[in-house]
Amino acid sequence: MVALLSALVWGGWSVLHHRIAWPGFVGAAVSSNDGTVKVGVTDVPESLDIRPFAAAASTAGENGTTGSTNQLGSSSDVTALDTVPSAERLLIGNVYETLVATDQHNQLKPGLATGWTVSEDGLTYTFTIANGATFSNGHTLDATDVVWSMQQSVVAKASGVDALGDLRSVTNPDARTVVIALGQPNPTLPRALAGPLGTVFDAEGTGIDYATQSAGSGPFIVDGFRPGRSLTLKRNGAYHGTLAASAAVTIAAYDDDDALAQAVRSGAIDWAPGLGADVATTLRQGAQSEGQSDGTGGQVTVSTGATTSKVLLAYNHGNDSLLSDEQVRKAFRHQIDATGIAASQQDSGGALGGPISTMEPGYEDLTGLFPYDTVKAQSMLAYFGDEYLTTVDLVVTERWRSVAETIKNQIEQGARPRVNLEVLSNTDYAARIQAGTWEMTILSMNGTDDAGMFVDTDSIFHYDDAEAQQAYASARAATNETDYAARMKTYARALSEDAAADWLYTRVCFTAARTGLAGYPTAMVDQRLPLAEVRMG
Repeated sequence: MVALLSALVWGGWSVLHHRIAWPGFVGAAVSSNDGTVKVGVTDVPESLDIRPFAAAASTAGENGTTGSTNQLGSSSDVTALDTVPSAERLLIGNVYETLVATDQHNQLKPGLATGWTVSEDGLTYTFTIANGATFSNGHTLDATDVVWSMQQSVVAKASGVDALGDLRSVTNPDARTVVIALGQPNPTLPRALAGPLGTVFDAEGTGIDYATQSAGSGPFIVDGFRPGRSLTLKRNGAYHGTLAASAAVTIAAYDDDDALAQAVRSGAIDWAPGLGADVATTLRQGAQSEGQSDGTGGQVTVSTGATTSKVLLAYNHGNDSLLSDEQVRKAFRHQIDATGIAASQQDSGGALGGPISTMEPGYEDLTGLFPYDTVKAQSMLAYFGDEYLTTVDLVVTERWRSVAETIKNQIEQGARPRVNLEVLSNTDYAARIQAGTWEMTILSMNGTDDAGMFVDTDSIFHYDDAEAQQAYASARAATNETDYAARMKTYARALSEDAAADWLYTRVCFTAARTGLAGYPTAMVDQRLPLAEVRMG
């Protein structure tokens, strides 16, 4: 990617063609009202600056890569890979818009691009930009801003910029058209443009403190911000699409999930998205005692929704690890009752069996590949001598202690090996994982199309398998989404059949809402919080 920067072509419609469009009432209101919706979260951001090129500039020199797959999760949960920063989750789709968007089923849909076409060879994408879009400062949004925003991310080597693929040119032949030319097919380019790399910023936006202010094109405008404490959004009356259903949304920070539950019960907030499973279950039980058996009724409704989060027992395939042996890995998958573990977890959406969730392209039910069979597992392990099969290290944080104890007990049902379970602090855990001094761990992978991490030999898994690499390369060479999904299914099966990990279950997310709240999302709230349709009454 870096080598191509000097040859990459940018250009077309000049920024001199920009016009000022003074704010006015240009959107169409549907079921809008003048009410305010109150939302509670545990992670109001410290900064509103989601520009990927700004983040890259601020960390220049700290990391020579463009989105390393070695990265673990945040300080709050270091075992959660691919987590979305709170500023992105709150602002994208509300204050800022992306070229392509996703719906609550994780399907792609038009964003600022009202549509796009792909050439048969998969090398040219042509996007049509929405007419009449403006930034909240009154500047017209057109194709120039799209090209400029992508250019900044590429030049700055923004985190994850490799997801854009082998860019050869990004041009805007007119104000409403953007053409992206690739050197090789990239079937996940539209999805990459549904995230930070596809967010469109004002090429002429000067004098804006993006850390505390905004100049987006979305259905809301930032009306107040106290870092780490609260964020107030107001309806953008000049929005080019359907106007937000509520005049304002206030987002307040709470210390923890217990405080959120109390706030929604008392009416201090109308909605608490992203509750933890334990608190949501307790809240639902309270709602059941007041209302209906499904958790609705009374004053609070607790809902569950699908996510792309995948919980797995990860294996270290390094040369010094017992799990570098294929037969040991496969025996463990028979020895561990993944279906039983999935059924026992409050945040479980069902057993998984492979690296792709039900919400991602290429999903296939692979739970039948390694049925729970302790007799078969012990037969497979009997091949190894006592001096080889002694102990295996299982390193986890407190978050996964209970599941780890279950896995330890199940493995130790046989005569060998013993499991050395270590429960570490987040800091010590991160150091051990990055140093590679572990054999098994429990973590979650939360993104879409993140299964490619397994064939990245620089990842924490150190997995190296030629068949899997070839299958993934074939998927990446697909020229359309249908072929990509089919080939990812082949890749996922290859990984699972080789027992690259033991994928335990997919997770659900929980939301709690006061009676009368409507239009709120219940799925994928760990990735995005679309607020435009949320309203009381």
